Amino acid sequence: MNIGQAAEQSGVSAKMIRYYEQIGLISAPHRTGSNYRVYGSDEVHVLRFIKRARTLGFSVEETGALLALWQDKSRASGEVKDIASDHIAALETKIAELQGMVKTLKHLVHCCQGDNRPDCPILDDLAGEPAHKGH
Repeated sequence: MNIGQAAEQSGVSAKMIRYYEQIGLISAPHRTGSNYRVYGSDEVHVLRFIKRARTLGFSVEETGALLALWQDKSRASGEVKDIASDHIAALETKIAELQGMVKTLKHLVHCCQGDNRPDCPILDDLAGEPAHKGH
């Protein structure tokens, strides 16, 4: 199948397939005599694996490590678990950061009168200015 068909079957855009090939995440596929990429079911399976890993938030580097482990039938599952556990910790840190941002923004929105006056504690905070009295 061509790159468009592989993209459709895997859920990975043709642009991303070319990018993954360029950075070495996937092997270059076979090419026809007229230099068109040719993909088979194995390549589509790898692309689906990558798509799922990326959907779960794994970085390209983590995805590459997971892909290598997936393809290594003598792998130790502990290595996979370590990568996933580290990713969970990173996601939990990111969640805490996002919750902190939401809390701060909720407070700033609550403090803003939202009227026709130019005073705005949200903009003051973004500018690093002290809050005006009365807010």
